[in-house]
Amino acid sequence: GQTPVFPRILGHEAGGIVESVGEGVTELAPGDHVLPVLTGECKECAHCKSEESNMCDLLRINVDRGVMIGDGQSRFTINGKPIFHFVGTSTFSEYTVIHVGCLAKINPEAPLDKVCILSCGISTGLGATLNVAKPKKGQTVAIFGLGAVGLAAMEGARLSGASRIIGVDLNPAKFEQAKKFGCTDFVNPKDHSKPVH
Repeated sequence: GQTPVFPRILGHEAGGIVESVGEGVTELAPGDHVLPVLTGECKECAHCKSEESNMCDLLRINVDRGVMIGDGQSRFTINGKPIFHFVGTSTFSEYTVIHVGCLAKINPEAPLDKVCILSCGISTGLGATLNVAKPKKGQTVAIFGLGAVGLAAMEGARLSGASRIIGVDLNPAKFEQAKKFGCTDFVNPKDHSKPVH
């Protein structure tokens, strides 16, 4: 962020079980299984009602805020001093406090240690491809970086029917894994002394 606040509890990807809910919260109840999402939805603003944007006016990602929206206060302390929040989730902790709009209720049968990656990595990559890039059947797509987000973007390109999916990464060992997600070609920029576009 431009003006980061410290100390703070980092982390944004997780799976958890609701321990308690605040006043007025009706969408969730104790015991519900949830995934935190760092770009929440108030469900009322123009962005939330749009099919083209998920940048909620109230709950959009804000790395500088560090406090709860309702009262501008932190819910974490140590020795009486505040510890600030991070992107509304602060998941590197056993317990956290999250705005209800930044939680997605999931099936309680889903294993939290596996579906936790849905709270950012997979949804970000898949969503960027299917909802933003929107490749057409038969088109060529290049994916830069073959980590969790890149592989999810690659899966989105495959689902869209891209005929050629080029994976670009500095680590050639990632190509074998990327093939499982539809990668047809691999480019390591370090293997070339001039632009390959």
